[in-house]
Amino acid sequence: MPSSIDQQPVIEVRQLVKVIENPPARVEILKGLTFSVPRGQFLAIMGVSGSGKSTLLGLLAGLDTVTSGSIVLDGVEISDMKEDQLARLRGQKIGFVFQSYQLVPTLTAEENILLPAELSGRNGNSRQRAKDLLQRVGLTNRSHHYPVQLSGGEQQRIALARAFITQPPILMADEPTGNLDTANGQHVLDLLVQLNREEKTTLVLVTHDRKLAEYADRIITLRDGSILSDELANRALEVI
Repeated sequence: MPSSIDQQPVIEVRQLVKVIENPPARVEILKGLTFSVPRGQFLAIMGVSGSGKSTLLGLLAGLDTVTSGSIVLDGVEISDMKEDQLARLRGQKIGFVFQSYQLVPTLTAEENILLPAELSGRNGNSRQRAKDLLQRVGLTNRSHHYPVQLSGGEQQRIALARAFITQPPILMADEPTGNLDTANGQHVLDLLVQLNREEKTTLVLVTHDRKLAEYADRIITLRDGSILSDELANRALEVI
């Protein structure tokens, strides 16, 4: 594993269960998952559609409620938090990258990057940091463009910069290259891995793509809501 990883867990999951009740049906999406993620690790969560991987990511991010079990993020138990508490925690501790970019259409590229800092009240030197991040993702010349004026690859690179603006200890990515062609997907993946290493973030990536997952330090594979395997990745692919 990379030297930036220490053994202090930044994510701890214990006996995590998620059930959807739709009487008379009862669907158990996640079935007692237990694992921890050391600070600085790049974890890929794999599985076919319906395996529970996106549900798990939503629970880790506090975007959904657990049925039973516990989730501790950076020392904070989130399982019983109210929504306003979860919103504050997300602003302080988590950056997000989504498959569909989720940029605000009425904001410029730079304004989209700045948005998490403004919402969390952590402005400080955020404007200069936004400019630095624009340079790092190669889009300084697109800072005043709106999302509709950007290609899909450019939009996702702006989304990457936005995810890192507040220097969150945890980054969560859900199929970040899923809407991109091969070349753009590779470029975004390379940038994601590079920024993650430079920022020393703990990265949790959901994907169905084994080749993408092998960029990670570790791969957890889900099947039918249970952990099928938990292994160190081969790391045969080097991007830097």
